[in-house]
Amino acid sequence: MRLPSLFTFLLLVLLGWMLWERIGLKVWMARHFESPLERPLDPAFLRLSPLEIVQLPLAVRFDYPMGTAHGAFTYNAQPFRISRHLGDDLNGIGGGNSDLGDAVYAAGIGQVVYAGVPGPGWGNMVILAHRVPDLEDAGQERVYQTVYAHLDQILAQPGKTVNRGEKIGTVGTANGQYLAHLHFEVREGPYINPGQGYADAPLNRVSPEAFIAQRRGAPDEQMNAPPKLNRR
Repeated sequence: MRLPSLFTFLLLVLLGWMLWERIGLKVWMARHFESPLERPLDPAFLRLSPLEIVQLPLAVRFDYPMGTAHGAFTYNAQPFRISRHLGDDLNGIGGGNSDLGDAVYAAGIGQVVYAGVPGPGWGNMVILAHRVPDLEDAGQERVYQTVYAHLDQILAQPGKTVNRGEKIGTVGTANGQYLAHLHFEVREGPYINPGQGYADAPLNRVSPEAFIAQRRGAPDEQMNAPPKLNRR
């Protein structure tokens, strides 16, 4: 009875080593030796923790990310949910590539939770996460993310807090795939998933235009700059 038991044990050890060598060793090596920038984005594991959520800056006012705080000198070429679109496509009033390189601003104070290229259809992307007061219950807060895609340049660093109106990038073409414009989304929830720009259902996206209109937090004529951040 001892010989079969020993043989079974050795067989299990061998199988365990083969699995470790094929899967576990690669994962361990990737975690300890590869740069995060070298690994492909895996959105399945990207979720803000409760601690990260409470540390997000509280955003009580949002403005448009292009043009003026009211979005002057821009137009919405493809609004939210038109042709299954999950955001707004903001363009300079000159059309074409006239807005290439124009400034893209943070719509509200937030933390940079993603800055990179999630896929060929997106080009350069920045995602900011915000704690936002609930409109129906002032004592509650919700997590929203603002997404800025097709950028020519990224001027924001992951992990940093940026203020409303701070320049975080420039308008681009997703490496020549489109005419220059800013694909701008507002998403609710803690999942940092670049996802897709089109879908049959709105998913966790909300209308950027309606979101800003409801949360501008200032009279229409008020366009003052945000308070200065204490940079560390």
